[in-house]
Order: sequence, then C-alpha cells, then structure tokens
Amino acid sequence: MNLLECLVALAISMALLNPLLKTSADLLAKQVQHEKTQALISEAERAFELIGRAIRMAGYRNINSSQQPTKNASKNTYLDVQKKTGYRGSDAIVIRHELSNGIDLDCIGNVLSKDRTKNQLAYQGFLVDRQAGIPKGVKVNGGSLVCQSLDREGRKQNTTLMNGVNSLLIEELNSSMQSAELGQKLYKVELQMTDGVALNIRLERTFSTRNLP
Repeated sequence: MNLLECLVALAISMALLNPLLKTSADLLAKQVQHEKTQALISEAERAFELIGRAIRMAGYRNINSSQQPTKNASKNTYLDVQKKTGYRGSDAIVIRHELSNGIDLDCIGNVLSKDRTKNQLAYQGFLVDRQAGIPKGVKVNGGSLVCQSLDREGRKQNTTLMNGVNSLLIEELNSSMQSAELGQKLYKVELQMTDGVALNIRLERTFSTRNLP
C-alpha cells in the first residue's frame, strides 16, 4: 500500500467515524445536562421542604404557654412576606412561632431552644442574596438561598443553604371560605434555579398555614 492509498483509507475512516464521534459527544453533553437538571431539582425540593415546614409552623402557640397574645399582634407578626427585597427582585418570608413540647428544628436542622427565641417566639426567615465572596463583575450561577434564625443571644444569623437560585417568589393565594374561617392561608412558592450557563428551571409548590390566629 502506497502513501496515496493510505491517505484515501484514512479519509474514508474519518468520514465513517465522524458521525459516531459526534453522536457520542452529543449523548455525553445531554447526560451532563440531565445530571445538572436533576441536581438543581433536588436542591429546590429540599428548599421547598424547609420553607413549607416553616409556613405550616407559622403562628403556632404552645397550649402550655404562659405568654398572653399581644394586643397588636396580627397575622403579619407570625408570617410576613416581603416583596422584591432580595437578589434580582426576589421575595423574602419571615415566620415566627412558639416552641412545641417536642423537638423543634430550624431551617438547617439545629434544635431550637428557648434561648434562641425572642419574646418566646422562634424566628425563621428565607431570602435570596448575592453569593458571598464573589467579586463584582464575576459571572455567578444565580444567588444564594439564605436561612435566617436567632442565635443564643437573640441575634439574627444567616446561613447559606444553597446556590444556583435565580429568584424566590412568594404569592398569597385566595383560599376557600372554609380555610379563611379557620385562619388558614395558602401561599405559592416559586423557585427559579440556574446553573449560570444554559439551564433555567422554574418550579413551584403551594403550602397552607395551620396555626395562624
């Protein structure tokens, strides 16, 4: 086989292999995108679980509590949605409740105790902030979902739960007459997740309060 025949054979081989290589590369890219998507959805589900649990606890009062309800207390005292106060116009939510006789956990799984309350009310907040430690002008994959709680001195402390959150939107829905009479409210919580490149996923869940006065 001379040089010309070798070159022709090589060209034919490349022509046959190129489609296979391109298909393999496409499959690999789709697999990576699928794994990124599943990771973002998993993170969002964890956030929904924490926010939903807090909403259900809003306004809880221990039957054995010696504290009398404040005259000026309102539903906003126990659950307050703050519109467009965070990263890229994200909403924030603040929730207060008394401690139960069992084990109460904050949004990062730490046990809540009486010294982590203010006026006998535990505090939990969720907001989206710009990722800490990232210089301005540097491209980031969304903001950080931040959980707020009280330390043992009664001061607010922030803990980053996850990154990749483009926005958090919270909307109060019109609940049924029966739910309204029971003091229950419905809230739609929407998370927009991103990998900072090509993926932008919008997910939402609806949660109902159980303990508002």
